[in-house]
Amino acid sequence: MLDRIRPGAALAAAGLVTAGAALILAAPPSAHAVDAGSLGATAAQSGRYFGTAVPAGKLGDSAYTGILDREFNAITPENEMKWDTTEPSRGSFNFGPADQIVSHATAHGQRMRGHTLVWHSQLPSWVSSITDANTLRSVMDNHITTEMAHYKGKIYAWDVVNEAFADDGSGQQRSSVFHNVLGTGFIEEAFRTARAADPAAKLCYNDYNIENWTDAKTQGVYRMVQDFRSRGVPIDCVGFQSHFGSSGPPASYQTTLANFAALGVDVQITELDIAQASPTAYANTVNACMNVSRCTGITTWGIRDSDSWRSSENPLLFDSNGNKKAAYGAVTAALGGSSSSGGGSTGALRTVSAGRCLDVPNASTTAGTYLQIWDCSGQANQTWTHSSSNQLTVYSGGSQRCLDAYDNQTAPGTKVDIWTCNGQANQQWRLNSDGTVTGVQSGLCLDVTGAATANGTGVQLWTCNGQSNQKWTLG
Repeated sequence: MLDRIRPGAALAAAGLVTAGAALILAAPPSAHAVDAGSLGATAAQSGRYFGTAVPAGKLGDSAYTGILDREFNAITPENEMKWDTTEPSRGSFNFGPADQIVSHATAHGQRMRGHTLVWHSQLPSWVSSITDANTLRSVMDNHITTEMAHYKGKIYAWDVVNEAFADDGSGQQRSSVFHNVLGTGFIEEAFRTARAADPAAKLCYNDYNIENWTDAKTQGVYRMVQDFRSRGVPIDCVGFQSHFGSSGPPASYQTTLANFAALGVDVQITELDIAQASPTAYANTVNACMNVSRCTGITTWGIRDSDSWRSSENPLLFDSNGNKKAAYGAVTAALGGSSSSGGGSTGALRTVSAGRCLDVPNASTTAGTYLQIWDCSGQANQTWTHSSSNQLTVYSGGSQRCLDAYDNQTAPGTKVDIWTCNGQANQQWRLNSDGTVTGVQSGLCLDVTGAATANGTGVQLWTCNGQSNQKWTLG
């Protein structure tokens, strides 16, 4: 991981060790910051950002910065703003490494967020050994104020307190020098101090293993935010680190984001990485954010697999050579990129590889009928309309049916059928400028099975690979 593997808690849900925490809160930066069609530019279309974590040591790598500046419109420093770097001895501050990252972000139009002010890890021994409450309170407040003052006007949002809650199922704060010496009120003290230091900055709480709604840790953080909001304690946002195993986010992930947002705070996905980078898992994660209006952005913890603290699990959107992986396409599709807008297109959906059309066998209207390709006939069972709600409908009136990922499945090989239109995500499709048709729910591509070209060949969902059996024209 990162420049230093931080000690710390196991990710209970995924069996992982947590990476250096991150949080970005930002309105998207100017359009010039990233290339059109990039992750950042695509996210900006919906008012969101797409960022990544950056170590100062990689800013001299032109291959690395080429991807960074092309794709990402927000930056989180991996370690350079943590206490052991910025104040290694009392009252002696070192902002050099962090200044390098801030300067790069400013020069390239990327939003910058500060990470992190108060955290129990990567803490100098002179801080962790303090036992007097008045001394620790003074030290904490001075650290917050000095660091925020140094970057005032350059940092859009600060990760004020990081990972303060325990993993023991209690839903309470973890043991730390701050909690043990100052009590549970240290978080409120930190946020109030931060607001006074820079009233314009967004103030955020960030943690891991708070993605599953029913977990005690999630509920503990929720109660804290609810209390802060009710009493006017300044808190603007909550970051969900989202270090996932290969299966991706928990089923309640979107519910969690929505419930926190309902308290009146923004929510962000702040340190995203997923073991083996399943396109489906990435799409499910991004879709959860897209479906919550106050989910303002997504940050991956690193760019290339080789940059990751979990490099053996290949968890990021670019491989170690900097090539886009299949998950990249799934993320772009979920963000709404490279897709037809407005709906209303009607006609045959013709596969490029075979020149045949997406066909409902025997003009059936029975829900659950699997689809195939067949010689184009111009008949109603081959006439599809892409609606403004991203549905692909066939027939009309009481017989109207929707293109449907069978049984809400999201795995490669899932068959597609027609079903009564219900507005669910497994019936939403994006028509992309490269000719692919991607499922909103799965992030997978509409695929002619086995790249066959014969009449009657079935149609399925499959990992997007750019081949002609995944290219379609509508009209």
